Amino acid sequence: MVTSKLQFEKNHLEENPLTSEGLYPDPEKLLENDSIRLDILKKLVGQSIVSVDQFDRELVLETCKFAALLEATEIASCHPLDGKIVITAFFEASTRTRLSFESAVLRLDGKIISIPTGMVTGIAKGESLSDIGEMFNAYGDLVVVRHTETGSVQEIMQNLRLPLINAGNGSGEHPTQALADWFAILKWKPKLKGNTVPPKYQIHLGILGTPGSMRAVNSFLRMSLLFKPGIRKISIVSEMADPLGPELEELLINSGIKYQLTNDINDVLSDLDVIYMNSIAFLGDSYKTLDSRYKLDADSNLKPDAVVLHPLARLDELDPTLDHTHHNLYFTQAHGAVFVRQALMIAILNRFDRLPKNDIPLSN
Repeated sequence: MVTSKLQFEKNHLEENPLTSEGLYPDPEKLLENDSIRLDILKKLVGQSIVSVDQFDRELVLETCKFAALLEATEIASCHPLDGKIVITAFFEASTRTRLSFESAVLRLDGKIISIPTGMVTGIAKGESLSDIGEMFNAYGDLVVVRHTETGSVQEIMQNLRLPLINAGNGSGEHPTQALADWFAILKWKPKLKGNTVPPKYQIHLGILGTPGSMRAVNSFLRMSLLFKPGIRKISIVSEMADPLGPELEELLINSGIKYQLTNDINDVLSDLDVIYMNSIAFLGDSYKTLDSRYKLDADSNLKPDAVVLHPLARLDELDPTLDHTHHNLYFTQAHGAVFVRQALMIAILNRFDRLPKNDIPLSN
């Protein structure tokens, strides 16, 4: 029997109030009067997740609804990933992404083989990623890869026959981060999932960063374009003269969404409903110190109901004084990543039959 985690958490919070007043939206709002369509989710069976471009809005919505179900209910006793081995191969440093993937697997009773750094692999002796991919075929059922090089995913997939999830490839993409981002947004404002969204619910979306060279911002922008009915305008704030590059600029123009570029957040801040931040200027192996045009704190001129997202880790562009305000959506954004990744892995490994059939709102 599936038992609700929400009542347990409510009781727990009444006894142990959150130190942060940040937003923790109820995931069940995404599921109200709406079953989860297995026929859509089954498109992921056996597939690698390399780019946001593999998703349409319908698939994003069903993945987020499935993640909401996993967040709202307790299914660990069903052991959905029992007998499956997931290889987490992180050739680049990671805290949240690696741990959230591994937490997702372990909470579903799967097993983990972990590469915490490339220096513990044959890479340190000059081995190619394509050869490592060949070896992975014998060791697991699914591979999660993060690497500093943008071409790493294509190289490791040359010989890999297992499904792969791209957990960040250089300055390329980070598709599961974008899913976690939109999972947080849709929980915050479920009306954005509609095919038509009344003007009063449409959002002005601000993106602080350089989508053309920052993978999390790149993937977030690509996925945001799928939600055109709910977006009134996009404002991109960057110190770069060309923050998009030709491909993203073409996608944005073709989307038909009104957008603008600016180098000062204060030009648009008071009108933004959602602010997506990242550490703006990455140069080589360090972050450039940013001036006040790119920083937010509790005294910033935010709309009363505006929310802030950040994929983390943060530097001083996002001040901790915002942590204790209702503008903080970035903690629930990070927490929700576990359930998004659970949803993907259950779908890719086709473990839907392990879910409790009588208590889950699934439709064929």
